[in-house]
Amino acid sequence: MADFDWKARFGPLINTLSDDGLEDWAALLQQQLIRRFEERPHGDLTRWQTALSQLPDLGSIEGHLDSSAVTLESSQALTSEQQKQLEQGLRGLMPWRKGPFDFFGTYIDTEWRSDWKWDRVSPYLSDLSGRRILDVGCGSGYHCWRMHAGGAKRVIGIDPGLLFLFQFLSVKDYLGDIPVDLLPIRMEDLPADLETFDTTFSMGVLYHRRSPLDHLLDLKGTLRKGGELVLETLVVDGPEGYSLMPEDRYGQMRNVWFLPSCDTLLRWLDRTGFRNARVVDVTTTTTEEQRSTDWMRFNSLQDFLDPDNPSKTVEGYPGPLRATVIAEKP
Repeated sequence: MADFDWKARFGPLINTLSDDGLEDWAALLQQQLIRRFEERPHGDLTRWQTALSQLPDLGSIEGHLDSSAVTLESSQALTSEQQKQLEQGLRGLMPWRKGPFDFFGTYIDTEWRSDWKWDRVSPYLSDLSGRRILDVGCGSGYHCWRMHAGGAKRVIGIDPGLLFLFQFLSVKDYLGDIPVDLLPIRMEDLPADLETFDTTFSMGVLYHRRSPLDHLLDLKGTLRKGGELVLETLVVDGPEGYSLMPEDRYGQMRNVWFLPSCDTLLRWLDRTGFRNARVVDVTTTTTEEQRSTDWMRFNSLQDFLDPDNPSKTVEGYPGPLRATVIAEKP
């Protein structure tokens, strides 16, 4: 089994960044990828590469990226052997958390119905046509594909989870040369004050940050003047100034720090220099939107809620309520 060739995977994007006048980012990214894949490789890297290599080579591929399930179709019917290879490869990349996806008739019912979130958010977005987009905490890249389908010129997702990268590559390898990339890096690995993206998404990240205001400032630094921030996060009911800080866990998650009220969240955005911040959606997360499936067999939301009162978490906190806010950088 060949080693993961990160240079072939990320070289074109590094060259594009240099050509776009982002030489410092390109040089920094190259050093980060050397550390990630050569100096400190993940123990499961070979297993994931093996699973990816099992996906069968097919003929002409058509991608339907604007449907609820990101869908790949082939001009030729898969043989039974190809279907077996496809199933083995995709199951080797479990658990699948963000989606759904449809690979040539093999439907991946992911833990999250990420299409529901997209349907809530997309009506409020500025036209994505021709925009350069950053998706922070993008998971397997589901929303990146939807952004590209919306007309984005280039989409870059970042998420440190390497399994997410291989799930993303399972789609990209079939679509070929397409201006959508996923980088296995953290927000803090980006250069400060890039000021290059027209739209930056941060969905499901803010409550994982010890310093939410610093995260908002970092997000602002990625945007050009006039750029748009799309922020989705857990919130709680309460007046301006109120936020919940769990004693230990929230919904069995250890890394949850601050759940603000919507008015508090708007104040945070105002204090960090955004303008025209407005809440466009508030939705309770249900066990229909997040649940265990055959493609994600671990515990999910139903296991994190109080069985006697599902409006609360097992710790007794208010159940998951998510707000989406859109704001601009002056």
